[in-house]
Amino acid sequence: MSEPLRLIVNDVAVEYGTRRVLAGVSFALRAGETLVVTGANGSGKSSLLRVICGLQRAAHGTVTIEMDGRVFRPSEALHLLGWVAPDLHLYRELTALENLAFFAAVRGIRYTHADLEALLDEVGLGGRGGDILAAYSSGMTQRLRYAYALLHHPVVLALDEPTVTFDARGVTLVEGVVSRQRERGITIIATNDPREERFGDYILRLGQ
Repeated sequence: MSEPLRLIVNDVAVEYGTRRVLAGVSFALRAGETLVVTGANGSGKSSLLRVICGLQRAAHGTVTIEMDGRVFRPSEALHLLGWVAPDLHLYRELTALENLAFFAAVRGIRYTHADLEALLDEVGLGGRGGDILAAYSSGMTQRLRYAYALLHHPVVLALDEPTVTFDARGVTLVEGVVSRQRERGITIIATNDPREERFGDYILRLGQ
């Protein structure tokens, strides 16, 4: 029987030069749980998510993922982590399908053309996989970021400003992603939009 999934953040601090933006952040989450991290701009929301996803080093503290009896640091667990953020880089000169195929190859993920088409359908881009990203609207590009993040079925999904550039149908997409992620693992959401607090089981307010 596999061990339960846990994400443990212990006394994490983040510094930029002499400026400390986070200090003493600690929490633990289990499979099926969602945490919403809120706070004013500059309070460290995005920095915390980047530390959790192994994209940034903490000045102090630790992040660990426990799964199947093993303990991973984020740098060892990229195959377990998914990341969506407004600044996530995609290749505008490539089609949506070419972007997904490239990232799948980089991650060593086996896939079929049908797999990628199904993923595009899931995020509301069905029939648009052959279009280059330069022709995409900002909302469509954000949808493709979700497809990228879900490509490898992550057990820990981090969403930074999850509904930015989205219309009402895009918000419904995010609700569905968060709901399905409860069956797979853990979700962490960074936002300063109070409407997005409804996604969370727990709220962490930074800068208070």
